[in-house]
Amino acid sequence: RNQATGPRCQTKEQNVKTKMVDQCEVVLVGCGCPLRGMGWYHAVQLLEDRCPSSELKYIVEGWFMGPGASGPGGPEFAEFQKETEKANGVGFFKSLAELPEVPEGKKRLALISGRTADNPRLLGEAIKAGCTTIYLEKPGAPSVAELEAMKDEAAAAGVKVLMGYNKNVCKYVRLTREFAAKNPGTHVTFVSNNTYENTPESLGECFERNAEGMLKNMAIHELALLVSFYDVSVDNIESATVDKEFSSMQTLPGPSGKEWTDFDKIKFTIKTKTGKEVSVQADRCGGDTTYATVTDADGKELFRHSMPDEDDKVMVEELKKKYPDAMPYFFSQDPDYATVKERVGKFCATGEEATGVATVEIACETLKVAEYLVPVFQEQLK
Repeated sequence: RNQATGPRCQTKEQNVKTKMVDQCEVVLVGCGCPLRGMGWYHAVQLLEDRCPSSELKYIVEGWFMGPGASGPGGPEFAEFQKETEKANGVGFFKSLAELPEVPEGKKRLALISGRTADNPRLLGEAIKAGCTTIYLEKPGAPSVAELEAMKDEAAAAGVKVLMGYNKNVCKYVRLTREFAAKNPGTHVTFVSNNTYENTPESLGECFERNAEGMLKNMAIHELALLVSFYDVSVDNIESATVDKEFSSMQTLPGPSGKEWTDFDKIKFTIKTKTGKEVSVQADRCGGDTTYATVTDADGKELFRHSMPDEDDKVMVEELKKKYPDAMPYFFSQDPDYATVKERVGKFCATGEEATGVATVEIACETLKVAEYLVPVFQEQLK
């Protein structure tokens, strides 16, 4: 079976028997290229019934069903579309405006997984298309001002916006916080790594593709943890100090020839006015393990938990065999993606609170913190 066509799907008839729970209907906006796009992986999990409160009904893909159809990834998407329409009866559309009406008694959830810059427009279109809950991928919008406007637009329409900050529900985060809570006077550090090659070409491409910069992109998950669990907000930051020995800021040309300045690695500690202290370390070329540590007053490590941990590694290997050419980071975070989607889907279908899932309010504060910290750290690293 060609892995690019997605999961071994149950037929509609088989599926009906398993659907005893209240379900919302999901519109996935921005599927992307099979095996590459995060949207595609969301579709895989939904089609494999990993999120019982949600049924994937529609996929909206403006690029591969439009100008990108004949370019790279276009043929793979067309094959995925054909297979998914046939096996699952999923409807494919170029825009949210083309969706049919929401059926009587159903709730509709938009899972928006496109380019960050498109999100403000897509949120408005999703509201018009009858979605009562919207799942937005991080960071939500390119700037605080845009995300604040989106928050207000959704609130005015009575629409709940929840965020795909999956580290908020991660096992390694939960276990680290629990250990620290039982051991007062200890210090937590969240460590995030990527697998880019440490070359000007590789990092230049990374800087250009993630033009919002490391703090709004890779390390935004850690900032969301700080906002969610450590009282960090722009108004509550007493000090933000960069570890100059570890951190590195570079100016590199991207594939277009334009130069970009960003951190390729950074470590910093934030102290809040309310007496909390926490550190973050992020490295574009640090490898494929993300983890958190708890240290004592002398800096001695008392606890560490990684993602993936030993239990997860078995699952990661199984998923690699199933989808050998997919992006490796999908697999280590696989359970967390499913957990966040299920909690959001359950909220949409039943109104049950999505425990631990970041709200758009948290996302706004997280972006504010990112925008505040960038010039502070640039100044310290000069």
